[in-house]
Amino acid sequence: MPSIITRDGVEIFYKDWGSGQPIVFSHGWPLSSDDWDVQMLFFLAHGYRVIAHDRRGHGRSTQVADGHDMDHYADDLAALTAHLDLKDAIHVGHSTGGGEVVRYLARHGEGRTSRAAIISAVPPLMMKTPANPGGLPKSVFDGLQAQLAAERSQFYRDLAAGPFYGYNRPGAKPSEAVIQSWWRQGMMGGAKAHYDGIVAFSQTDFTSDLKKISLPVLVMHGDDDQIVPYADSALLSAKLLKNGLLKTYKGFPHGMPTTEAAVINADLLAFFRP
Repeated sequence: MPSIITRDGVEIFYKDWGSGQPIVFSHGWPLSSDDWDVQMLFFLAHGYRVIAHDRRGHGRSTQVADGHDMDHYADDLAALTAHLDLKDAIHVGHSTGGGEVVRYLARHGEGRTSRAAIISAVPPLMMKTPANPGGLPKSVFDGLQAQLAAERSQFYRDLAAGPFYGYNRPGAKPSEAVIQSWWRQGMMGGAKAHYDGIVAFSQTDFTSDLKKISLPVLVMHGDDDQIVPYADSALLSAKLLKNGLLKTYKGFPHGMPTTEAAVINADLLAFFRP
């Protein structure tokens, strides 16, 4: 399997299909690059080179005990882009992956990148603090860690079958195949990486990172996101970005790249081809 070895010895698995302008996809917690299969096939068919990696501790990458924080995530992404010598790349991040993209651009610069899109993303800060009164209490994320530590398999099943895709809403039609795919991806990864990842996605403050980014960034978010609340994420991120474009989706859930793939893919394509 194609992979790179980071400076601290972690093997990062990646997919690299096609030729043309590269699009690099960063997945959400606790998933893997497989979560982007629909997007990768779509953009491959439209003449793009598509690349996605499994974050350290996730999917087929090494299940190390340490380094599960946004700086390491961004550095691993930078190592991948350097290894592949990508130029004029487009970066797309979903949820935690959106934070990874924002930290990568702020920490490593925009020299290899032309534009980016963050979908249902965690920036600028999920957790409630005096400076972020609209965030979620720390107890919410402590509870997620407790559930993961107690019975990870059931916890993942419940997330996928409920709020992640909005399957708990009246009139929703849950897809058992989608639920099983989410569960499978989650269980492929390491419990320690996922446990620490909850802190990474909830407590990292991306405010200064967003202010540093000057390239065009499409901020896509559903207003019925039960995982990353819309008002305290997308609205604020779009304002902090120098060149941000906010696109709001009425009634769409957190996992909208899967449940609403046709809409999301079309809007991404339109943004990539201005």
